[in-house]
Amino acid sequence: MALANRKTYLAELVTLLRKQWPDNRTVNIVCHGHSVPAGYFATPHVDTFNAYPHLLHKKLKERFPFAVINVIVSAIGGENSISGAKRFSQDVLCHKPDLVLIDYGLNDRNLDASSVQNAWRGMVNQAKEKNTAVMLLTPTWDFSVVDPQQEFGKLLRRQAEIIRTLASDEEVALADSFSAFEKAVSSGVPLEALMSWINHPSRKGHEIVVDEILGWFPLSLTQRI
Repeated sequence: MALANRKTYLAELVTLLRKQWPDNRTVNIVCHGHSVPAGYFATPHVDTFNAYPHLLHKKLKERFPFAVINVIVSAIGGENSISGAKRFSQDVLCHKPDLVLIDYGLNDRNLDASSVQNAWRGMVNQAKEKNTAVMLLTPTWDFSVVDPQQEFGKLLRRQAEIIRTLASDEEVALADSFSAFEKAVSSGVPLEALMSWINHPSRKGHEIVVDEILGWFPLSLTQRI
């Protein structure tokens, strides 16, 4: 098995986003997960308009000016995927989404790996049954990742790999936030610049996530961005 094709997986959605009135319709994208998509910065402060769901909404509107788009946040701070899977039908699929983003990596690292994988697969399969596209997100960083003595960081790295494997097995999209953070830090960007809190990204960190997501939305050859 392999990841979904980056050029074609969301092609039908992109075609829909390019339609003009009266041939268009509302497109719903749901961001499901924990505190990061919920918009938590320096807890308990919630900075909705600098978090990646809102930034994604803005970028998509710049790219698809004729589209009617709802970006809906069903995320809950402190939640893990096992809890999130239990409310997936009620709180996510109820919106009849065209695309669901799932982001629980930060809070899953201390849980039983088998239970976590079952929760993620359950959500993916429920979405597939509704012909809904799915994008899995690896976790953004926290400061434990750069401390070789921190077991917490090793667990986060392991969780990122689990999510990559799940995306490949299920042939869905993957926004590899973890690798994007790793690339930024390796290029000389201070981790402090990407973080607003010990485990929550800053706006710059959220922008990195948005770039990863947007890579799955192919551009028209004639469109100017």
